[in-house]
Amino acid sequence: MANFRGSFLSSYPFFLFFLLFAINSLALISADDHEISGSTRLELIHRNSRKLSEKVGMDVRPKSQIENIKQLHHRDVQRRLTVVSWRPKAIETGASVAMPLHSGSDFGTGEYFVEAHVGTPGQKFLLVADTGSELTWVKCNYNNCGRRRDCLRRIPNDKAVFSADLSSTFRPVVCSARMCKTELSNLFSLARCPTNLSPCAYDYRYMEGSAALGIFAHETVSVVLTNGRKRQLNKVLIGCTKSVQDDQGSFKGANGVLGLGLGKNTFTSRVAEDFGGKFSYCLVDHLSPMNESSYIVLGQNRIKTPLLSRMQQTKLVLGGAYGSLYGVQVTGISIGNLLLNIPAPVWNVNRGGGAIIDSGSSLTFLAEPAYKLVTAEFNKFLSKYERLPEDGGPFEFCFNPKGYRESLVPRLKIHFANGAVFQPPVKSYILDVAPQTMCLGIVAASWPGISVIGNIMQQNHLWELDVEKGILGFAASSCT
Repeated sequence: MANFRGSFLSSYPFFLFFLLFAINSLALISADDHEISGSTRLELIHRNSRKLSEKVGMDVRPKSQIENIKQLHHRDVQRRLTVVSWRPKAIETGASVAMPLHSGSDFGTGEYFVEAHVGTPGQKFLLVADTGSELTWVKCNYNNCGRRRDCLRRIPNDKAVFSADLSSTFRPVVCSARMCKTELSNLFSLARCPTNLSPCAYDYRYMEGSAALGIFAHETVSVVLTNGRKRQLNKVLIGCTKSVQDDQGSFKGANGVLGLGLGKNTFTSRVAEDFGGKFSYCLVDHLSPMNESSYIVLGQNRIKTPLLSRMQQTKLVLGGAYGSLYGVQVTGISIGNLLLNIPAPVWNVNRGGGAIIDSGSSLTFLAEPAYKLVTAEFNKFLSKYERLPEDGGPFEFCFNPKGYRESLVPRLKIHFANGAVFQPPVKSYILDVAPQTMCLGIVAASWPGISVIGNIMQQNHLWELDVEKGILGFAASSCT
């Protein structure tokens, strides 16, 4: 979920992109294309999946596919509003961590969820994984009990809330510390400091109106490596959120947020200290069967030769106007064999444009000049089908698919710097949104403005982001 000053959860790279990572109780998945050693591989669980509903004990899925699309669009619009002023962030380097991901719709902060164990002993929670958020936080209860038994006995037995007093490794950041006054100011640390030893408090605000209020602390987060061994990440900065304002239902079904954006104090940067400044993810079709999982690997993903030979690389544009987001240098879009005459400023972040890859956004947004040319070219092909009246959904062109053949659809290609070309499967941009209804699944974005390559467009590809070297790699993959 995006906040006013730098949180942009899709995450999910990311991842932007909600991500559900199975961290401690991870069952390792054999991979046809990937071989991962000494890394943490997490499962990503999509918000709209049956698996997530079973985990949270209630049905969180939309009643229909068209309702799902409308909800995704609403959340994406709110998220995109925050891609205006981001601060550049540094990220440290280290070895590798991998996690599985299951697909599920954005709760206002991202599109996927993960399972994490927080504290010592570990307490298990479902977190929204957001490649644009910097702060990792959990719903939390902290009374500063120390070892006082009378205080500990009064702690509620609520498994959805982190009982910080029961963890031997919970260490609040004090408000008098330089970290609170300077480093955490971009994460909404508050100026109030009743005593030098009082915890550093925050009021973390999101664009659509939700908020998390609590205190900063360092804590242990446990992860499972892909070789089956458990690994503790010590001194991870987390937010102990005592109060959540959530009128929009942004955090429904979640116990908190896993911050995977760029930044000195993100979960990503902490993992990088041990596993290196690289992560990768692969998203299966959002309509895939329940037993098919997406995943994210934090650290080195040892890609097997067949897939490695298909990998293309381009430049990641980090910092500057993109702040904590993952910018890419798009050079053009072609439909079929025609390279569209899109004005160069559309792809130039210094001239009002630019583009990001975001796992926390579901749909793909193109700035108006690019959108008009792309849709005009596709309409030449789609005009042969019965056009359906607009029903308030996000898409301009929907049609009755009678007689539709995917093999005849002209292929969309996104051209990147260094000659890399991303060719998504047709089902990622001609979407099946309802019975007898298909739509061109691209949305117009205001101009000037940043274009967003969303997670539906990214499906069935492995994406590898090397933050240390500023390289984005990608290749078509089954994600198995």
